[in-house]
Amino acid sequence: MSEGQKFQLGTVGALSLSVISSVSIVICNKALISSLGFTFATTLTSWHLLVTFCSLHVALWMKLFEHKPFDPRAVMGFGVLNGISIGLLNLSLGFNSVGFYQMTKLAIIPCTILLETLFFRKKFSRNIQLSLVILLVGVGIATVTDLQLNVLGSVLSLLAVLTTCVAQIMTNTIQKKFKVSSTQLLYQSCPYQALTLFIIGPFLDGLLTNKNVFAFKYTPYVL
Repeated sequence: MSEGQKFQLGTVGALSLSVISSVSIVICNKALISSLGFTFATTLTSWHLLVTFCSLHVALWMKLFEHKPFDPRAVMGFGVLNGISIGLLNLSLGFNSVGFYQMTKLAIIPCTILLETLFFRKKFSRNIQLSLVILLVGVGIATVTDLQLNVLGSVLSLLAVLTTCVAQIMTNTIQKKFKVSSTQLLYQSCPYQALTLFIIGPFLDGLLTNKNVFAFKYTPYVL
């Protein structure tokens, strides 16, 4: 097998695992929120990020990537913003159907491109523009036919899209400026993301659900 074929096989494998893991996480989160009554999406996200940091720490110990420190202010700012965007996405999942949540994630793509076009004068090919039109039509159809649409869920989805777009643009900018990989950036920003959501999570979840995350009955199944 040639190097090119190995690269293509690795890319397909990585993309497949990414899709499978993302879909699995969405299904598990929705089941936890809707079926098991754990409606504390923001606090849940902080625990997600804590597990992510621990997993990356193990990967670093196994020398799967190299630790590369850089400007702590950039890391902190990115970590806080990215933590908020991920928290809003999980809140959107809690107050919307899975279908509408997936449409929210798809809407991030054209929104990011729009921001890059307006503020960075970035140009995209005709093929990309055509694919965006098809994507927007699909998002529009899914949105108007979703019977579980609600005001709070829609507002949370809009905020999630905007913050995620800015976070993605920041990711690209920081990676180019400091010459770090996505894994190196995630490893350094994860503690800030987790801490941000762990602090605001119980208060925000309590405000939105009128429930106390610390008073929840944690059965082994839930855990």
